[in-house]
This record gives sequence, structure tokens and C-alpha cells, in this order.
Amino acid sequence: MKKYTNTGNKDTRSGFGAGLTELGKTNENVVALCADLIGSLKMDDFKANHPERFFQVGIAEANMIGMAAGMTIGGKIPFTGTFANFSTGRVYDQIRQSVAYSDKNVKICASHAGLTLGEDGATHQILEDIGLMKMLPGMTVINTCDYNQTKAATIAIAEHYGPVYLRFGRPSVANFTSETGEDFVIGKAIMLNEGTDVTIVATGHLVWEALIAAEALEAKGISAEVINIHTIKPLDEEAILKSVGKTGCIVTAEEHNIFGGLGESVARVLALNNPAPQEFVAVNDSFGESGTPAQLMDKYKLNNQAIVEAVEKVIKRK
Repeated sequence: MKKYTNTGNKDTRSGFGAGLTELGKTNENVVALCADLIGSLKMDDFKANHPERFFQVGIAEANMIGMAAGMTIGGKIPFTGTFANFSTGRVYDQIRQSVAYSDKNVKICASHAGLTLGEDGATHQILEDIGLMKMLPGMTVINTCDYNQTKAATIAIAEHYGPVYLRFGRPSVANFTSETGEDFVIGKAIMLNEGTDVTIVATGHLVWEALIAAEALEAKGISAEVINIHTIKPLDEEAILKSVGKTGCIVTAEEHNIFGGLGESVARVLALNNPAPQEFVAVNDSFGESGTPAQLMDKYKLNNQAIVEAVEKVIKRK
């Protein structure tokens, strides 16, 4: 099995901040808008160096989306920043009407997604955002796994025309993907480990957990193929079908509700092309609660142990 090195835990939101800083230097059309969470979104450096291209809208998320949509008419590339809950659920009507329906080149960048928001609790831990956004026609949905990949994605979406939802998080997690980001291509999955017995496709914070699970499975004599699905939409169907065609079964892993996320997108692809046994590692139709990220990921079974158990279950179904 290929070994990956954690170069040091970093929060993915800082990857967004680093990418935005780079864009500030290289693309004069990039503008940034924030709903009173500059520090939390790591937008400080962009604001300091490009004050004429930064807009603090206050706690007015719907207005922020409308402003961003309007700015695209003049050729600007707006990046909006707030928590995932406020980036999607609170402003869904504005996104649907002013951004998606109008095909505006807005980049909706959302931090503090999922259970790993932690102690702020269920009201802030949105677990439905991927489903909400992927259902919008023309919306690209990206969920990155570490600091390096988030930085690469932030830079890449500026060159991609059309509405984008970029999801990242608050906690410090393993940083293990390419520092240069050369392996990040929107819509293209990344093969992390080739295997023959089971396919594991993971997104976001669950990618590192999938790699840990693959090591544990190897010790049990199970060869796991691990694929990093950073782009939920458009989904790399070819990579999934090729892998499942070899292994005969699949486990999907995500920090999201079991309904509406990566797992259901994969299930649709399999149902239409190559039906195969599938198990889901996801939040089972519930809200979150207050707790540390580690406590919550363990309680809601979003960890490497849960992935191992899902693999052992799905292999028996082949």
C-alpha cells in the first residue's frame, strides 16, 4: 500500500485564505465579500493588501449574494465568505435565483461545515449543504480534504467560469496532498491507493480517515482502493465505475447527511451503469450537537473504524 505523510495538521480554512491571497496578487478581477467573519474565513491578508477589492457586508448574507451576482456583470470574480450554514441554508433563494438561475460567475466559499464545527452545535453544523447545492443546475460543488487541496481549489475555481460552491472546515486536520496542487483538477477524482477487494471513495475530512482504514484493512488481508472525490459535482463517474468494475463493491464516506450527499450521487451512477453492493459512512438522518470535533466524529461514526466496519459488511454482500 502506498504510504502518505502528514506534513503537519492544518485547518482547511487557512488553505482558502492562502489561495485567496495568491489570487489577490495574480488576478485583478478577483474581489472578496465577507459577512462579518473575516478572521474565521482567513480573509485578513486579502483585505489588508487589496482594500479596494474587499467588501465587508456585515451580518447580511442574502445581501452579500446579491451584491456578488451584480459584480459579475462588470467582469469581476466575486468570492463570498461565511460559515457553510449561512452560505447555503440562509441564502438559498438568493443563490437559486440570482446566481444559479442567472448563471453568474460567483464563488460561494463556505467554512465551518459539518460536525467538525464542534462546540457551536447543531444550529451551525449544517449537514445538508452538499445536497442543497448539487441540486442547483450548473452549480459546481467541491469539498476539499486538506490545506494544500483547499488552496489549490481556491485558485482553480477563479479560472473556472460559472457558479461554484467550495466547502471546507474549521479544525486542523492532516495535510498530505501535493503541496503544489498539480493533481487537483475540477471534476477529476484522485487515485490514492490501488486495491482489488473494495473501493472506498471519500470526500473532505473523511479522505485521511479512509487512508488510515485502508492500512488497517491491509493488515486483515483486504486490499482497498482509495479514491479522493473532491468534486461532488460534476462527479468523476468514469473513475468510480472503473474501480467498482474491478473490486465489485464500494463504500462512500463523507461528513454529511446520508441523504443528498456523495453517497447518493455514487448510488445513482451505479444504479444506471453497474449495480454493486454499497455501504454508506455518513450522518444517519440527524442533526449534530455540541462537542469537540473528535468526540462528534466518533459518536456519529465518521472515522476510520466506521469505514473498516462498512468495508467488512459490504464485502460480505458481493
